[in-house]
Amino acid sequence: MSYRYAYLGPRGTFTETAVRELAQGAEPEALPCGSIQATLDAVRSGRAELGVVPIESSVEGAVTATLDELAIGTELVICAEVLIPVEFALLTRPGTSLGDIRRVGGHPVAQPQCRNWLAANLPHARWLPAASNSDAARQVAEGGLDAALAGAFAADLYGLVPLAAAVHDRDDAVTRFVAVRLPGELPGRSGADKTSVVAFLMDDHPGALMDILGQFAFRGVNLTRIESRPTGDGIGRYRFFIDCEGHVAQARVGEALMGLRRVCSAVRFLGSYPQAVTAAADGAGTAAADAQADRQQDKSDAEYIEAADWLARIRSGQV
Repeated sequence: MSYRYAYLGPRGTFTETAVRELAQGAEPEALPCGSIQATLDAVRSGRAELGVVPIESSVEGAVTATLDELAIGTELVICAEVLIPVEFALLTRPGTSLGDIRRVGGHPVAQPQCRNWLAANLPHARWLPAASNSDAARQVAEGGLDAALAGAFAADLYGLVPLAAAVHDRDDAVTRFVAVRLPGELPGRSGADKTSVVAFLMDDHPGALMDILGQFAFRGVNLTRIESRPTGDGIGRYRFFIDCEGHVAQARVGEALMGLRRVCSAVRFLGSYPQAVTAAADGAGTAAADAQADRQQDKSDAEYIEAADWLARIRSGQV
């Protein structure tokens, strides 16, 4: 089945690369959008079946604009994720030298990943954030910026040249992208799955965070990420973005989410989907997936089903 993908554009972003990965070799029908909010709104309005946005950088952490947009408005669920290696080049108009550069732009997540290179090579240049790295490249082409941090593959799209390659501070940087859609039938269990939710604190009291973490720990569900964000309703009001191993169809995960709903003022389900692994040499990515599948198998539903049967017998007077 073919889908129309909305993504953080314009053309030439790492998000566009993520779309191609998610399309698995097919030529996707793609709708570039000007912001993360516009990308998600395209899905909510029905202009696209899937929206692809960055959600986490291995260097800078969470992409807060994505987290906040998923927590509000019409609900969307994550149905897939992909990990994309990120390598930055400094794109300029032909004939530009380092000494000519006074204004450098890119997505806000790009600058911290190139901080040391910028400090060493362009210490006097002014940083100007853009909606995306390719949007910064477009501004360079139009004369609004002198240089952009973007993928080298974006240069030809905007008539630019890579003045410097590999300007990132880490060679192993990866960004996690997610595909989201309107709620519906969930992807089936793959054996190495991830479940994501947003949990809203009922109130700020001693042990409030422990109430949340305990729901997973008591049931042997491993958390892979937890991120707090203010709700905007006042000091001490937070929501927590949580990723855990497993699928909501598993008894342990389902029980944990029910427990979470009891101790929180609200819980927004963000999806259960196959967990992506980084493509790596010597099969390291596959080994990581196999290790997670083994952990999930060790925490199978069998003991929960047995315990539920035992409780049912007690309640019926059979024990």
